Amino acid sequence: MGETRVAAVSANGTSAKNGLSAEDIERLRASLAEGKPTPVWFTPDAVGVTSGQSAKVVAFDEPAEGDYIQVRATGSRDVLSFSPAELTVVKPPPKPKAAPRSVPAQAAPPEPPEEPNVVVGIEPGKPERPAPRAQPRGRKQPVEITVTLHSTPEGEWTVDVLAGKKRTVRWTPVPAGDVAKAARSLPPAVGEAIGSALDAARERQERRVEQLKAELEAAQRALRELG
Repeated sequence: MGETRVAAVSANGTSAKNGLSAEDIERLRASLAEGKPTPVWFTPDAVGVTSGQSAKVVAFDEPAEGDYIQVRATGSRDVLSFSPAELTVVKPPPKPKAAPRSVPAQAAPPEPPEEPNVVVGIEPGKPERPAPRAQPRGRKQPVEITVTLHSTPEGEWTVDVLAGKKRTVRWTPVPAGDVAKAARSLPPAVGEAIGSALDAARERQERRVEQLKAELEAAQRALRELG
């Protein structure tokens, strides 16, 4: 027989499985702006977390596409991004507690039978049974990891990481020196492309330094003439 899932329904008709509606998202944005974040719960569609676990909304990414709602699960310090279908404002019903089992009355122990006459001798040893093998635990299925490096004309670098369809790192700044170190371990074609971007950014910064030096010297001359 198949399992039947009963979904809780909120006042506006949105079930816990169907995720957040547009009205729910607007209310969450308003509560976050007032400094009073509303709790949310993970739906069965959420990947990598426990369905029904609570969380707090900490930010909204722009534009609102894909996994743009950033939340922190209860009991965790990590901030992850989820889509509206993976969250709900409807608190799931508590799991029913198992009824206590009744303990049958203990019957009086039977009287021991009369011991027969025993002939003293040597009994053959019973063969030992092999210990049962431990069952291997379920392993997590490997997922595809996509790492993207992005460079601006000013020489600023950011990194973005996708684990399967879940974005775990969203355009986090990375020092140019760390990018240069990583480029040495990558294939020559990749390292050459990253090196060209770093050289171009270095030349722009050198020209900027020369320009600032010239402006500083001009300002100092003007100051001496005024004094």
